[in-house]
Amino acid sequence: MARIRKSADKAACCDSRSGRWLVAAYIRLSREDGNDESLSVTNQKKIIREYLETFFEDEFTLVDYYVDDGLTGTDYDRPDFQRMIRDMEAKRINCVICKNLSRMFRNYSDQGYFLEKIFPMNRTRFITVSEPRVDSFLHPEAIQGLEVPINGLMNDRFAAKTSMDVRDTFATKRRKGEFIGAFAPYGYKKAPDNKNALVIDEEAAQVVRRIYRWFVWEGMSKNGIARRLNDLGIASPATYKKSRGLKFCCPQGEKSDGLWSSASVSAILKNQVYTGTMVQGRQRVISYKVHKRYAVPEEEWYVVPDTHEPVIDGELFRKAAQLQMRDTRTVPAKREVHLLAGFVRCADCKKSMTRQKTKSKVYYYCRTFREKSKSACGKHSVREEVIVRAVLKTVQTQISLMDSWDRFAEESARLSAAQCGLSGLDGALSLKRRELEKAASISDGLYGDWKNGDISREEYLRLKEKYREQTRQLNAAIQNILSERKAAEKRESKGGACLAEFLKDKNVKALDRGLLAALVKNIYVHKGGEITIEFNFADRYRQMEGEFGKGFAK
Repeated sequence: MARIRKSADKAACCDSRSGRWLVAAYIRLSREDGNDESLSVTNQKKIIREYLETFFEDEFTLVDYYVDDGLTGTDYDRPDFQRMIRDMEAKRINCVICKNLSRMFRNYSDQGYFLEKIFPMNRTRFITVSEPRVDSFLHPEAIQGLEVPINGLMNDRFAAKTSMDVRDTFATKRRKGEFIGAFAPYGYKKAPDNKNALVIDEEAAQVVRRIYRWFVWEGMSKNGIARRLNDLGIASPATYKKSRGLKFCCPQGEKSDGLWSSASVSAILKNQVYTGTMVQGRQRVISYKVHKRYAVPEEEWYVVPDTHEPVIDGELFRKAAQLQMRDTRTVPAKREVHLLAGFVRCADCKKSMTRQKTKSKVYYYCRTFREKSKSACGKHSVREEVIVRAVLKTVQTQISLMDSWDRFAEESARLSAAQCGLSGLDGALSLKRRELEKAASISDGLYGDWKNGDISREEYLRLKEKYREQTRQLNAAIQNILSERKAAEKRESKGGACLAEFLKDKNVKALDRGLLAALVKNIYVHKGGEITIEFNFADRYRQMEGEFGKGFAK
């Protein structure tokens, strides 16, 4: 009788053209499975294949293996699981087989949803090879019995307990300052002998240092920095990690173009890890079943100082943080932030003032007055050159009162040399030249491949154009790197375009963005054009006294 029922159902469930079952073999291995050899991908394939060849009584075609390696079973947002479901809905498969229920589900509600609704609705047979044995075609009543739901509940509870244990372990490691991420932050790599420790990746660290220098000392915008890095042909963090053989998945997935963006530059400028401080726990998943992340309040982060070697010093990081808090905008065609951007404020409403060019002169106006209400605040109009002249004169006066700048200048020069080094540019130049040689060699061999019949004429033309464009991009990147290197050599020969260059002779002849970031907090404009300058001197005095001793004017 069972045989007759089976034959009757096969007409509806099997491939109508061949009378065969179209089988999908699903395999999953997660980190919580540990080193259980029986659960390895290879052994799961062997077990399923042996079952099909030995115990499966009907004709079948094994359509494909669907493998999710290293993924949890607590949700069904898994790449190959989703591919399998799409193939089922497209009628490319009508039978799903796996080792046991836990390979397919570790979520009790998901198990019921698919076994009792999705698979039957798509007329798909479901089989498990190991206990509890399930075959929705031969024994559909087993799905409604007690053994399958109880096993599903046990798998669910196992996942919950494992999740709690893992969270406790991670929390302990974070409190101790041990790195627990899958991939080290850009600029670092995991120590060869300790995966929970970070060491500097010098090639990427040089890029990080240049980003900070460009932003703080040269006044470049984040968009300008991103464009400059792309012009130099420097790989973005995601592309760089992939080039090192890491299985890194970009959060944007296929939408990512592999280039630097203002967002990726901003993330580096805000990451305290570059000062030698381990910062973890910024995000959490909702639960072991719901893997969407949410932001954690800063006071709940795990912050442990001095856990690894810094890429930049803390003072430079603080300057970058202060500049990011300012209202800075750039003209789309320009890469540099204007000298005074974010520094000039209305003395009455304390809002940033707006900059406007009128013929050959540039003026600053109160933004509240110009954009909101003329009765809410005054105009506070003042020419830009007046502000620059006043700030320069005041800075010169303040510096002349200080008597211990020599040692500070020497220390600043040392830091500047480290941040303006040439080794990173030399490495990038060498890499691009090797890539150019490789592209040229492949391009030169294409003609021979076509004539030998290895590729078609269409393939030859397509590949020829591809490598011609790649060669053009590499040549442009090499020229940009050479120009950048020349500028870096000029800075280095002058002792660096940093604060030390302006202070070593107590003779500041001109203002730049880096000098303002180091010395000036705010520039307030009063009615009538009077200017008040708020300096960072008080905090800087205390820091320099601790480093170099007494002797600074108060």
